[in-house]
Amino acid sequence: MVLKLCPEHLQFIRSHAESTYPDECCGLLLGKLSQDSKTVVEVMATENAWNPETAESFPTIEPRSELGFTKRSHYTIAPEIMLKAQTEARDRQLAIIGIYHSHPDHPATPSEFDRVYAWQQYSYIIVSVQQGKACDFNSWSLDDDHQFQLEEMNVEPTQLKT
Repeated sequence: MVLKLCPEHLQFIRSHAESTYPDECCGLLLGKLSQDSKTVVEVMATENAWNPETAESFPTIEPRSELGFTKRSHYTIAPEIMLKAQTEARDRQLAIIGIYHSHPDHPATPSEFDRVYAWQQYSYIIVSVQQGKACDFNSWSLDDDHQFQLEEMNVEPTQLKT
């Protein structure tokens, strides 16, 4: 599976990630699915809804680092935002095809927390933000064993036309 998007989508994610540094940003990828690709039509920024009450919902996962369970090391998208985005996307003949988030001062690789709570059908773009500057992007998807595999990203200007 290939994730197709345009440079403007990556720039949007880059700007969002830098604006929330040192906290993680998050958002949704809306688009279309085909047999061999996912095409991003729109990138939607969402609020990182992570808070102490959210952290209590995940008691079996250890904090990633000395940062503990904070917005600097975790993100979540509020369920009501997911539902609203799903409804709006469906009304436009689109679907939620992925989620993006940032890793402040960490590589663009998924954490164990990311893996455990990921959904099979989505692409996961992770942007590494080092000292406030977005510097690396990777897209990941889960295999049949629920392990992340690097996903090819095809970045072309023509992807805006759908």
